[in-house]
Amino acid sequence: MLKNWINIFFYHIKNNKLFTVLNVLGLAIGIAGLIFATLYWNDEQSYNEWNPNKDTVFQVLVDMEDGKVWNNIPVTMAPFVKDDSNIEEMMYSENWYQSILYKYNGKKIIVEKVFNAENNFFNFFPFEFIKGNQKTALQNENSIAFSQKTAVLFFGTENPIGKQIQYEDQILTVTGIYKVNGNSAIAPDAVVNRMKAKINADKEEWGNFNNGWYIKLKDPSKAHELEAKIKSIFYKNKIAKEAKEEGITIKQYEAQFGAFNFYLEPLAISRMDTKGPGCPEGKGNYQFLLIMIGLSVLILILSIVNYVNLATANALRRAKEVGVRKIVGASQSNIIKQFLFETIITVIVAISLALVIVELSLPYYNEFLGKELIIYGSQFFLEIIIIFVVTVIFAGIFPAFYVSNFETLKVLKGNFGRNKSGVWLRNAMLILQFAIASFFIIGSYIVFQQVQYLGNKDLGFSGEQILEIFYFKPDAIRNDKNSEQLIFDRYTTTKNEVSKIKGVEQVATAALRFGGGNDSSSSFAYKGTNIQGQNIAVDFGFLEMMKIEMIQGRYLDPKIASDTINSMMVNETALKMMKEKDPIGKTVDWNGNKLKIVGVVKDFSLFSPQGKVPPMVFFHFKTIDWMIGNLNYLYVKVNAENTAQTIADIEKFWVKNVDSDYPFQYDFLDKSYKRTYQTYVKQKNLFYLLNVVVIVIALFGLFALASYSIERRMKEIAIRKTLGAETNVLLLELSKQYILFCIIGFLIALFPVYYLLNKWLENFANRIEISIYPFIIGFVALLFLTLVVVLSRAYQATRVDVLKYLKYE
Repeated sequence: MLKNWINIFFYHIKNNKLFTVLNVLGLAIGIAGLIFATLYWNDEQSYNEWNPNKDTVFQVLVDMEDGKVWNNIPVTMAPFVKDDSNIEEMMYSENWYQSILYKYNGKKIIVEKVFNAENNFFNFFPFEFIKGNQKTALQNENSIAFSQKTAVLFFGTENPIGKQIQYEDQILTVTGIYKVNGNSAIAPDAVVNRMKAKINADKEEWGNFNNGWYIKLKDPSKAHELEAKIKSIFYKNKIAKEAKEEGITIKQYEAQFGAFNFYLEPLAISRMDTKGPGCPEGKGNYQFLLIMIGLSVLILILSIVNYVNLATANALRRAKEVGVRKIVGASQSNIIKQFLFETIITVIVAISLALVIVELSLPYYNEFLGKELIIYGSQFFLEIIIIFVVTVIFAGIFPAFYVSNFETLKVLKGNFGRNKSGVWLRNAMLILQFAIASFFIIGSYIVFQQVQYLGNKDLGFSGEQILEIFYFKPDAIRNDKNSEQLIFDRYTTTKNEVSKIKGVEQVATAALRFGGGNDSSSSFAYKGTNIQGQNIAVDFGFLEMMKIEMIQGRYLDPKIASDTINSMMVNETALKMMKEKDPIGKTVDWNGNKLKIVGVVKDFSLFSPQGKVPPMVFFHFKTIDWMIGNLNYLYVKVNAENTAQTIADIEKFWVKNVDSDYPFQYDFLDKSYKRTYQTYVKQKNLFYLLNVVVIVIALFGLFALASYSIERRMKEIAIRKTLGAETNVLLLELSKQYILFCIIGFLIALFPVYYLLNKWLENFANRIEISIYPFIIGFVALLFLTLVVVLSRAYQATRVDVLKYLKYE
């Protein structure tokens, strides 16, 4: 029996090559899309899965109730909770990676991801140790543990334990080599223990939110109890104390300065479901993941619908075969098994082809996502089996039952082709195909409009011909008691010398990075209103160089002495929150400093164009001297002529006079800023790619179904031609039902595409409003493609020899 099924299967493949190719290719493309989404899903969900502490280690976050959630906490609270019976241990760390240059035996190697944490870091992230002792690796402040791949860069095949490397004027001893077991929220190239000085500096400062805090609990279910305790401690020592000093109630204090809500978030959700900014390895894009999976599922549904449509249409050709098999004794279940067997073979071939497509496309997919996905793992193969089973069930069950229910007598009489059984379902599925295609065409155009809007939006500043140069500050300077003065003097010298280079028009700096924001936020008070603003220290001429406009007042002026003592500016957003029409000359209380407003800066996009512009305050570095520590970039405007030579001259000077160890690192500001909305550019590209895939699959099905439908009507066409029907009349008659289906499918897609794309646009503070044009363009495009396919096939039908279809009548 099985041999007979196989022979019949190959016979029909041979006689229906186009049908087979379209079916297999359509399913393969749909399955490939879902495999891509599955690989991405598995990778994102695997973060911290290797870590046995993922459910017991919590990161402490603070909600500022203004839409901001921080993962940096004051170090002042640990002594108050250290005796809590539910706490197993605690760890402070910096919540970011440092890029540090180390020296060994004449080698200079920059380690990009150096993590600074207390000595019990590996109790929270128990990486597999290749060499050394996990428990004691970070006991000393001059110790360093390397990842296995980083150790090879320094030591090759040598045993690195006990080797000494140099960092500026310090000597560090290698005490451990570890291997990161899998995707981890923190996956450093090296770990150091340099937290003691930072903790000591802030141990009495309840308002300094500078460090990450990780807590391992014995009973994770009682995390909420510790949350309440931490909040109570902070309120008692910060909120209540300062409210009392101000002579106001706690409610009045919170109304003026804001409330603080602390909560504990387990490592298990720190990637995809975090409420905060995420750990050093970044925050997963949950929405993008859902979009990819949702669109991939839609494509697979389209592929299955396409398969079912073609299978039921093709069944008409096999009606006599089924009738004969029933006459010779084949049961209905036997026929169902035969057609399910054919579906299984087709799906296996489609999955195999899909895996080939994925394997060949994976390098481009990884580049698109910025990942290193590979096809392996028991979980992945289990998911492939699930995809196989689901596809077989939905693609095979209905055609098998449909064919097995053919009435033997009608089939053998030869009039089954006139039976309308199953036509309604094929039409319904064709309408569904049109609806899905409409969704993708309209959706991709709306995404294109939004991304184009972001790209063309007035950012409020000009980054054209401006270099953003990384400005490294050695520890010897940062840790000096006069660090602020030393850093600023070094910057001033560098600025003056770079300004002399031919082609350099202007040099300035600020405590910010366009697209990355800044590292300082605090509140200022004005007439009882507290405003949490971004603190931006600037040098003279910086705002002018960036062409950031003033709405009221003036820029900071080096000729006015008070501009380095007690002057400040605010942006439009801050001014609105102050509710002051004439702010010039008014005084605000900024962290206990009385500062006078001299100007109002026009709002500009500091973070990214899709986000809201936050309230900002601007002052000179010397006004708030501790802000000099945030001076990390030098901004240099260069002439458009001989730009390459100017950059080469700057690099030559930089390497010789500023930093001979670190490589000269720069970027053009306008290009670096565009990367801030790269995620949405990727979503646009994803929509475009899937749009093409959907249209191709839909056209496959439409072409095959139109071919079958027209083939069934060839005698009718021959008779009409014999009676004198014109070609254009025949074309209209053959295509009108597809035009109707196209319209119905388009109407079905209207609400889902409007609702879902409107939800997507809610991510943007600066967004387009959905107009009627995407829908008009989508409908016209869909109708045009439909007519091209149907009319081309219908036109071929009108050119046939009528005698071929009438000679047997």
